[in-house]
Amino acid sequence: MEIEFIGFKKQYEKDFHDLNIDWLKTYFVVEEYDKNVLLESKKYIIDKGGYIFFAKLEKQIIGTIAFLKTEREDIFELTKMAVKKNYRGLGVGNFILKNSLNFAKINNFKCVILYSNRKLKNAIYLYKKYGFKEIVVERNSPYQRADIKMEKII
Repeated sequence: MEIEFIGFKKQYEKDFHDLNIDWLKTYFVVEEYDKNVLLESKKYIIDKGGYIFFAKLEKQIIGTIAFLKTEREDIFELTKMAVKKNYRGLGVGNFILKNSLNFAKINNFKCVILYSNRKLKNAIYLYKKYGFKEIVVERNSPYQRADIKMEKII
């Protein structure tokens, strides 16, 4: 499998939406915050200084991930990581995470945070593998499903 790691293009915005909606419906529910960000990802992520990436195999988008700019300088939230159903368990998530963290390092991010849920054992394992450490989840977390928050100093 020759997977490409590519940046945001308007033509892939629907893939970003669809992959994430499918993932959320599989494991949780689609929260109002998710709906807004996914319907207008360019407005909520790209236009606010964030980044969206895709894993592309031949002509098909099979995975995605984003960095959402936070209020603090050089700190980004790793968010909206999703892999197409029939490609899960094949290392696509590892590929996406590895390449996105390399991007963070090259672009001098200070820190990357993420919110997740402990029932996603494979995801938590992957985050720990790449050096994320658990920190306290604030009371006003943007996600109702989040019961773990992690950070990685870049």
